[in-house]
Amino acid sequence: MESVLSKYENQITIFNDYLEDFPDTDELVWILGKQHLLKTEKSKLLADISARLWFTYRRKFSPIGGTGPSSDAGWGCMLRCGQMMLAQALICRHLGRDWNWEKQKEQPKEYQRILQCFLDRKDCCYSIHQMAQMGVGEGKSIGEWFGPNTVAQVLKKLALFDEWNSLAVYVSMDNTVVIEDIKKMCCASALSADAAVESRRDSLNASTQSKGPSACRPAWKPLLLIVPLRLGINQINPVYVDAFKECFKMPQSLGALGGKPNNAYYFIGFLGDELIFLDPHTTQTFVDTEENGMVDDQTFHCLQPPQRMNILNLDPSVALGFFCQEEKDFDSWCSLVQKEILKENLRMFELVQKHPPHWPPFVPPAKPEVTTTGAEFIDSTEHLEEFDLEEDFEILSI
Repeated sequence: MESVLSKYENQITIFNDYLEDFPDTDELVWILGKQHLLKTEKSKLLADISARLWFTYRRKFSPIGGTGPSSDAGWGCMLRCGQMMLAQALICRHLGRDWNWEKQKEQPKEYQRILQCFLDRKDCCYSIHQMAQMGVGEGKSIGEWFGPNTVAQVLKKLALFDEWNSLAVYVSMDNTVVIEDIKKMCCASALSADAAVESRRDSLNASTQSKGPSACRPAWKPLLLIVPLRLGINQINPVYVDAFKECFKMPQSLGALGGKPNNAYYFIGFLGDELIFLDPHTTQTFVDTEENGMVDDQTFHCLQPPQRMNILNLDPSVALGFFCQEEKDFDSWCSLVQKEILKENLRMFELVQKHPPHWPPFVPPAKPEVTTTGAEFIDSTEHLEEFDLEEDFEILSI
């Protein structure tokens, strides 16, 4: 036990030693929209990386589907990376991008609730159980490796059952993001009865103040935007490198899913031409809620050195993630894309205002009858198997 504790205590020292091996440069390190100067902000860089929720292989959880695997070692790495991207969206949603985690420090209740959404139990809304079983509808057997687009489709469907986080998940199709469709999906067409009462009360209180047309705009549902891409044939095309790196600079950045063939990583930033990533390929024992209803979070934060790889070694199948809490965040993201991505001759993806006329009509996914409060989920996948959405095209799996 003592050796285990000393290992954890030494991890920060190990991390700092590893940072000394970074090139002696004045270049900035970018982590999910935030910049750090390597020479003078090593501790801030460490804190920023260790604050990300880290999901890895687990063992000894209840068998998936009752008779399936009790560990995802060897096949669940892309699912874990999808969990990490979604968890970062939820942190931004409830705690903000500047929230930081400190070991053994009491955290906001929202943090614990976010963690509970991802526990390896069939009744947790984004558990390995729910993701694997939802993947069956995407043509993936339980225990089969996922590609980035498949994980995006699974998250899109599971989010519809999650009332607490109330995310709108948009997965782009055919390398194209359609502004009109996103606004239709995120801007609620009608308020709920309770919200309508609250809105009327606010209107009365503000009746003497003119707030202009914006006061009448419909509510915005926080957006998780996932853009699956294929940036080459067998390897990433160098023409995309600069645009790919620009995405990590955007304040809305949730990083990227990708990696090497059958090895998925969650990319959170870059230094020069090296990508920084969290690696799910560590097998840890299943963690459940304790008697006090809390989750021991020590194994959900990576205190080990951040791993790096040259961007040209990246497999061309990737999925970019972005989070827009408010409509103005999405409008700002669109401006950044037009400025930094669409300026290239060979564009990484397209951003268009109107729904392409040759596409099927866009129908925002409807909320199913079976709902969840966030940390609790349906006790059976029976409803999930019946519930199906219009499928986006399947990008070649890495």
